[in-house]
Amino acid sequence: MNKRLAGILFTSAAVASAAGLGVMGVSPASADTTASLTYPVSGSTYINAIHTSIPLGPGTLSATADLTTSAITGSVNLPPATGSFKELGLVPVTATTAFVEQGQTTGTLESDGGIQATSHISLKLTSLKVAGIPVPVGNSCETAVPATITLTSESGFNALTGGTVSGTYTIPHFAHCLLATPLINLTLPGPNNTITLTLGAATGS
Repeated sequence: MNKRLAGILFTSAAVASAAGLGVMGVSPASADTTASLTYPVSGSTYINAIHTSIPLGPGTLSATADLTTSAITGSVNLPPATGSFKELGLVPVTATTAFVEQGQTTGTLESDGGIQATSHISLKLTSLKVAGIPVPVGNSCETAVPATITLTSESGFNALTGGTVSGTYTIPHFAHCLLATPLINLTLPGPNNTITLTLGAATGS
């Protein structure tokens, strides 16, 4: 499940960047009170219901950090992700999913130097094959409500050179997937899914 899901998650880097710029001598009192940054992003998400890890990216996170308030806003762009698993341990299933941001990712710089960011992501299923046979899902097969994903930086995260952010999320039920809707809702939704993203070195503008 994929696109911008992660969406998520990336904005956290922007927050950190505000701290990093301060270290470099860009103070909140300067004329420019915001900084725009872009990070390369890649990672994976583990779908608990199907016990499968799906690679994400490579993509980018574009973020703006307010150097006065330590608040960040941003957006992430990831290509569709494809994962395969065996339903009931027997039937091979392949699905391609896009993670579509609903609004911007927002976050803050924590007092301990870490970052936290939250995104609201719709998971859109664009392709489904069962036992190698394409199953029609239509053009509007997506979660009935967006998933809320909160990411937190891990040890070693650096605002300028990047690092790892991670979190857990719940996949909501799907809607508008034609006759495949019941099958999908028996297979994918549920809690305790994890996502881990690696942010590369930031570039500014």
